[in-house]
Amino acid sequence: MSLLAAKLDRIKPSPTIAVTNLARELKAAGRDVIGLGAGEPDFDTPDHIKDAAIKAIRDGDTKYTAVDGTPALKQAIVAKFRNENGLAYEADQITVGTGGKQILYNALMATLNEGDEVVIPAPYWVSYPDMVLLAGGVPVFVSCPETAGFKLLPGDLEAAITPRTKWLILNSPSNPTGAAYTEAELKALTDVLLRHPQVHVMTDDMYEHLVYDGFRFTTPAQVEPELYDRTLTVNGVSKAYSMTGWRIGYAGGPKPLIKAMAKVQSQSTSNPSSISQAAAVAALTGPLDFLAERNEVFRQRRDLVVSSLNQAEGLICPKPEGAFYVYPSCAGVLGRRTPQGEVIESSEAFARYVLNEVGVAFVQGSAFGLDPYFRISYATSTDALEDACARIRTACGRLDGGR
Repeated sequence: MSLLAAKLDRIKPSPTIAVTNLARELKAAGRDVIGLGAGEPDFDTPDHIKDAAIKAIRDGDTKYTAVDGTPALKQAIVAKFRNENGLAYEADQITVGTGGKQILYNALMATLNEGDEVVIPAPYWVSYPDMVLLAGGVPVFVSCPETAGFKLLPGDLEAAITPRTKWLILNSPSNPTGAAYTEAELKALTDVLLRHPQVHVMTDDMYEHLVYDGFRFTTPAQVEPELYDRTLTVNGVSKAYSMTGWRIGYAGGPKPLIKAMAKVQSQSTSNPSSISQAAAVAALTGPLDFLAERNEVFRQRRDLVVSSLNQAEGLICPKPEGAFYVYPSCAGVLGRRTPQGEVIESSEAFARYVLNEVGVAFVQGSAFGLDPYFRISYATSTDALEDACARIRTACGRLDGGR
């Protein structure tokens, strides 16, 4: 009898974490590697947030808290949803977990029965399908091509819904593409959902504050109030506040769902760190003036990467509306040969070639469900991005003309 559970055969390790770890290992071994795989801002956590955590430690705020969040943090989240998103939640409609990933996982574990379907637009964040599979559900992928701006179209959503559909997971701005839905685009999708009362909406709004060129962020329950009782609005402090390591995610939703998610969490991790929760209160209630300055840096980096990669032979890089990723097409390098004679057959082969040839690590598009593309995170220094893009252009220039 095998020690390991058969359900583990359904899933794979996170490809983004694998690429990040590989880049670290190669650097430790002395290789000159630039890692562009991690979705992690290079900015530091603002001082007022760090000060709140230090104060919490010194004040002895180091004990267990309520399983799914302290009253202070829940009230801060209630205020955030009200002030920034026009959503009215009470404290018992709020849940706090150890990162946004746990929030999503709790919701799926609390709601999916064997065979329930979850609609996932592709490209998607790598963890969505595996979390659905672990919970016994069936991921239903809907291709969102570049011609559609990497966004889900209403007709395609309608076609994907069946009597077994329980959730739609919607991520805007998107990881991996940076694509963000306008209010009108969201309204077209919510109109479809109104016709299917069995379908609930899980919105991953983690990159809410990272939008550019005057884009206005909206979220489904805000756009269509009739979906309020069928929506779990998920967010966190990781990206906008540069708090990835603090591990705080949160959500607002229907009371029965929030209670069920707390039940799952009570038998897994229990409460998030008390110190991280105190820091998150400071993040959500404190000044946001740093966001504009950091977003301008991200915008400049986005424009740099888009321009530079579009100069690479065989690559086409669309300009995204938000987040800190680009999702370039590498279709133009497929079928070409490396200096070692290997034919580039896929985005995975291209990523492997670039890493070995010029020391730049990024994640292949197959990990996100739409090929032939690859994801680059520009949440790193401008100097590193300039160097990395120059190396990628060099690697593309070394490929010969084909088979």
